[in-house]
Amino acid sequence: MVSINSEDISERDSYKLMIGSIIPRPIAFVTTLSESNTLNGAPFSYFNIVSSNPPMISLSIQRSGDGKQKDTARNILNKKEFVVHIVDEDNVDQINITAASLPPEQSEVTLAKLTPIPSTKIEIPGVVEAKVRLECILDQAIELGGREQKPGCDFVIGRVVQFHIDDTVYENGRVNQARLGAVSRLAGNDYAKIGEVFTIERPK
Repeated sequence: MVSINSEDISERDSYKLMIGSIIPRPIAFVTTLSESNTLNGAPFSYFNIVSSNPPMISLSIQRSGDGKQKDTARNILNKKEFVVHIVDEDNVDQINITAASLPPEQSEVTLAKLTPIPSTKIEIPGVVEAKVRLECILDQAIELGGREQKPGCDFVIGRVVQFHIDDTVYENGRVNQARLGAVSRLAGNDYAKIGEVFTIERPK
C-alpha cells in the first residue's frame, strides 16, 4: 500500500487523490443572483446533507489559487439565498455547459439554454429542467483551508425552505430514485448513474 503525507504533495495532487477516492459524489446545480441581478448557475460535487431537522445542505465552493472567490460563493454571501437542483440523466449535458468560466455579468443559465422559473419563498429563480430543486437561505458560511493565509474554500450551509419535486418522481412522501435518475461525479470527465442497487438491513 502507498502511504502519502498530505503535507508533502501539492494541492493539485491532493485534489486528484480525493476526487478519485471519494466517489460517487452527488452533484448540486446552484443558481444565484449577482449584484446586477444576472442569474448565475454552476455545478458543485462537494455537496451533501447536513441535517433533516431543520433540512440543511452543505456546499464547499473551492477558491482559485490566489484565494479569489467564485461567483456562486460571492452571490450567496451577498443575497443570502440560493437554489440547489439535483443533476440527473436528462439535464446533465446542459448542466455540464454551465461549468464554463464566464464573467459575473454573463449567465451560464442562458448559455446552457435552461429555463428559469420563479421561486416560492426566495428571490432567486430556479430552473425548470431539474426534477428536484431546493430553495435555500444561507445559515452559515465559513472560510476554510488554503495556504499562505489565503482561504481555500467557502463552506456554505443552507437551510431548505421549500422543496419542489416533479410529479413523475414523487411517491407517497418519498422520491423514486429510479425515476429521478440522479447522476454522480467521479474523477476527470467521468460521471456515473445509480447502477445496481442492493439492500442490507441495519442491525437492531
